[in-house]
Amino acid sequence: MKRIVNFNSFNVFRIEKEVWDIEYHNHNFYELIIIENGKGIHHLNGVTFPYQKGDVFLLRPSDAHEFTIQNKTRFIYIKFTEDYIRENLLMNKKNELKKIVQLLMEDRSFVYESVIKSKTDREHLLQLSRILLHEFSHKTLYNKEIAADLFSTIFTILTRNTMNNANRKKWVSQNLSRIDRILYYINVNFLDADKMKIENLAKEFMLSSNYISIYIKKETGFSIQQHIIQYKVKAAEKLLIQSNYNISEIADRLGFNDVSHFNKIFKTYRNKSPSVFKKENKTS
Repeated sequence: MKRIVNFNSFNVFRIEKEVWDIEYHNHNFYELIIIENGKGIHHLNGVTFPYQKGDVFLLRPSDAHEFTIQNKTRFIYIKFTEDYIRENLLMNKKNELKKIVQLLMEDRSFVYESVIKSKTDREHLLQLSRILLHEFSHKTLYNKEIAADLFSTIFTILTRNTMNNANRKKWVSQNLSRIDRILYYINVNFLDADKMKIENLAKEFMLSSNYISIYIKKETGFSIQQHIIQYKVKAAEKLLIQSNYNISEIADRLGFNDVSHFNKIFKTYRNKSPSVFKKENKTS
């Protein structure tokens, strides 16, 4: 799979396409994609759904996606790094909002559909993104400060909409099969040891404790524990590349027994140690 690499901490631009010509890919940065006009299909992490004017998608570095364009589409892209968020957005936020923003930045939940549901917020965010694009593109007095403030406002609106979990849960229940709902649930909650207990997972999906393990293994070829470990390794990759945590801190945050256990698991799944992976990706 293609990986798009960007070395700027913040970038805003507009593109218009009649045909999508970028192969299925992920990035080394976070990305907000605003649909300024047009319609088509968005393919994100193996899930497909329609997009239209006003839709906004939040992509994390590990998210893989592409578009199928039905009507000529104009996109506004806002690309940013975790460092930019920390330095320009979290500094002036209240503690409660800081926690929510930090939660959004983690790879523990996929927001498949547009993150903006409110009609009013969709209109406001579209206008704000256009103003942000103008400020970013025109190097005038205080444009960086204005751009940072506009981005903070956009992200706060996005946060307000994203934390309305009712819409997300409804979409998941209506559009995903039972096995996909189980995998989605594991992906969201893999760091919660209590929710990942077999009996609690089985109760959540109204299956017997004995059967759910058999069912998941039969449908996916992997055990529940293997899925949890894969999500942990995926999260570890993100933290190794984009955070300032050392390997011991990452092992602790992801619930590994110790650094030795983390090293062993990571090497089993990625054929290299966490330190080698970090070195290779930091220099690339």
